Amino acid sequence: MTSFDLSLYLVTDRELSNGRSLSYIVEEAVKGGVTMVQLREKDGTTREFYELGIRMKALLDPLHIPLVINDRLDIALAVDADGLHIGQSDMPWQVARGILGKNKILGLSVETMQQVEKANRMDVDYIGISPVFATLTKTDTLQPFGLEGLKEATSLSRHPAVAIGGINLQNAAQVMDSRADGIAVVSAISSADNPQQAARELKLAIKKRVPNEME
Repeated sequence: MTSFDLSLYLVTDRELSNGRSLSYIVEEAVKGGVTMVQLREKDGTTREFYELGIRMKALLDPLHIPLVINDRLDIALAVDADGLHIGQSDMPWQVARGILGKNKILGLSVETMQQVEKANRMDVDYIGISPVFATLTKTDTLQPFGLEGLKEATSLSRHPAVAIGGINLQNAAQVMDSRADGIAVVSAISSADNPQQAARELKLAIKKRVPNEME
């Protein structure tokens, strides 16, 4: 399977990019230290999603940064992405895994402790714990986990876990201290005046507070 590093995970959102191209945002973010990119397109046509995927794949492949497609298994297959990320209301994980095969990354969003526990019995490669904090980009989710809930969820999960929802430079270290394997951000990079610098600062915050299993 494609190896992956969840530590600084960018979820794209063209609406939050302040008029700049997605290629620019992603390229700058990777220069700043982003380790994984999820292409998420809630609007737009299938053709647009496909063409964006092709461009992102061409950009990220030479840099050995995995590209994961949100929700759309057909797009993931069509652009030969490194993986797929699904939510609780998307295609069943068994179907996704069966079609993707063992060599692709499969991520799953979890929004409750019960879903974390259920995910332990699933053949997925990581979970996205969502949302940690309330956020405008994740309005269709349940009650935020908070830092204590995140710590409980990461302790319960047998899978690597990336935290998402309201994470920024001010709270990134605390999130990592709650034993997450990484942080997923949207606006903290995409809306920043300087996406590369924003990514670099987040990366430094992550490195300062790496989860200590001996605690």
